[in-house]
Amino acid sequence: MNPAGLPGAWASASPELLVAVAGGALGGGLLLVVLGLRRREVTGPSSRPSWRRSGTRGALGHRVVRGVLAGVLTLVLTRWVVAAVGIGLLVAGWDRVAGGSAEGARGIARLEALAGWTESLRDTIAGAIGLEQAIPATAGTAGAVLRPSLNLLVDRLRIREPLPDALLRFADDVDDPSADVVCAALVLNARLRGPGLRDVLSALAASTREELDVRRRIESSRRSIRRSVQIVLCLVLGVMGLLAVFNRTYVAPYDSVTGQLALLVVAALFVGGLTWLRRLAHVEATERFLAAEVRA
Repeated sequence: MNPAGLPGAWASASPELLVAVAGGALGGGLLLVVLGLRRREVTGPSSRPSWRRSGTRGALGHRVVRGVLAGVLTLVLTRWVVAAVGIGLLVAGWDRVAGGSAEGARGIARLEALAGWTESLRDTIAGAIGLEQAIPATAGTAGAVLRPSLNLLVDRLRIREPLPDALLRFADDVDDPSADVVCAALVLNARLRGPGLRDVLSALAASTREELDVRRRIESSRRSIRRSVQIVLCLVLGVMGLLAVFNRTYVAPYDSVTGQLALLVVAALFVGGLTWLRRLAHVEATERFLAAEVRA
């Protein structure tokens, strides 16, 4: 193949092919940039355990792959660069745009496991054993969400790490404001060795159960807003996709550069509306007071 003949080949290529190649390169480049920025954020210093960071990297990789495939498919079907890039980014960031139920479910499961472990710890301490012995005894029966962090806490106690320091690192592993309250009570007891820990754990368990009920009610009310966002997304994108595939004459003005700019403006307005709907379903989380940066 003669390299000198490449410019002539590109000149004789159809505009649709050139748009497809340029759109694919643009979409792939944007997704790679997003992946690089997110990977730098994930691989930086973090107090979370390695099992949680590896799960985050795996989920991010799957989302990026799905976004690239969706963008390429959209580009092949519609030949619209703006639509390909937009659909690719939408699919890659679906959990942030129209999702959130999985995150809420994980928070509820973590809070429920924390309440159950607090009650188990209270009952175990009632048998007149120390806190250092009660924590390993209750780690095996804790909820699946909390068990990896508890296993790390038990390992730190086995290597003779001071109990207050191990509890503070356990709070960083769980990364929940409610866990900070429980860990703060345990740290105070580990340092002062005073009586009344069982009563304190009983009150904390009751408070955690009440917060669990509130979170469940909030999550139930947020489902309707998420469902509205998903319905709007499916209807609008479905109609646009059907028109682009089966009625090219009707959407032919979008094939030009001016049409793509107009589609970009429409997509920006659409993203603004979705962001507003998403903000309606967002609940501000309470800041942790035992976080490593706060303690520092």
